[in-house]
Amino acid sequence: MSRLEKLGLALLHRVDPETAHGLAMRALQAGLTATPGPVTSDRLRCTLAGINLPNPVGLAAGFDKNATALRPLSRAGFGFIEVGAATPRPQPGNPRPRLFRLTEDRAAINRFGFNNEGMQAIGARLTQRPAGAVIGLNLGANKDSDDRPGDFARVLRHCGAHLDFATVNVSSPNTEKLRDLQGKAALSALLNDVLQTRDTLPRPIPVFLKIAPDLTPDELADIADVARETRIDAVIATNTTLDRDGLHSAHREQAGGLSGAPLFDKSTRVLAHLSRRLDGSIPLIGVGGIGSAEQAYAKICAGASAVQLYTALVYGGLALAHDIASGLDRLLKRDGFANVSQAVASKREDWL
Repeated sequence: MSRLEKLGLALLHRVDPETAHGLAMRALQAGLTATPGPVTSDRLRCTLAGINLPNPVGLAAGFDKNATALRPLSRAGFGFIEVGAATPRPQPGNPRPRLFRLTEDRAAINRFGFNNEGMQAIGARLTQRPAGAVIGLNLGANKDSDDRPGDFARVLRHCGAHLDFATVNVSSPNTEKLRDLQGKAALSALLNDVLQTRDTLPRPIPVFLKIAPDLTPDELADIADVARETRIDAVIATNTTLDRDGLHSAHREQAGGLSGAPLFDKSTRVLAHLSRRLDGSIPLIGVGGIGSAEQAYAKICAGASAVQLYTALVYGGLALAHDIASGLDRLLKRDGFANVSQAVASKREDWL
């Protein structure tokens, strides 16, 4: 991280987190943040659900909810970008404050509630996406919808022509009863509806499923069964957690989803168990607590074909994407892997 970025982060941490994020987005849009371009090498280049990536380090949904900084983010070092979540109609989300830094824990708690400008505005920006970038959209449902399962397909139908992938997000803890859609019957019906919509697009794209880290072993087994039966293209493990074990920050009891460093072990164990159940039949994307190249590598060795970052950027700055991808390349070289795909699940048993 440069001295200028360290100074910028220090200043941003003097204001409330949501305001700070808004300022950081405006700095990105204005070109005030260093964007060195995607990191790539023969070791890092890989394929995820048929998508060619320059490297397997992605940006998780939630950072650019409304697709307002696609161009600078595509040059920040990430191999792929996920924006959103987008819902059919705009919605303000939950009342502020709804984002809390847990600095002592290198973590955050949010209860945003799918605040976004809606699929019309987001879809219009996606039509102007930068050439060559790999961009996906996190699909959401309106809080007051009469047909939440149908909302996911509606967003995909509207935006899908301008995407490389889409993610079904039924694992946010901040929309009441949304996680109920992770049940076997409900999830199977929802995914089949979304996949049927995907097949009507001018260019069918991969559809991913994002799951919670708080699933029981039986629920995780059901997720694996549904993933296989529906032939979903990838599973993202995991979203934020409701767990609060071992936290030290004064904000630790705030309601919402916890992300960041405390989630690393829990999300990686879920990833490894899902990897064992799916046994390579469906690729996995590891998310949760990644703040270093070593942690990204651990996710890959536990079963992830790619990884995503978000909360660590609050503490490490946007330069972290470049640093993690470069560091991952060095770790693969150290261990004799000619390509990152060879490392996937190579140490899965360590997490079981």
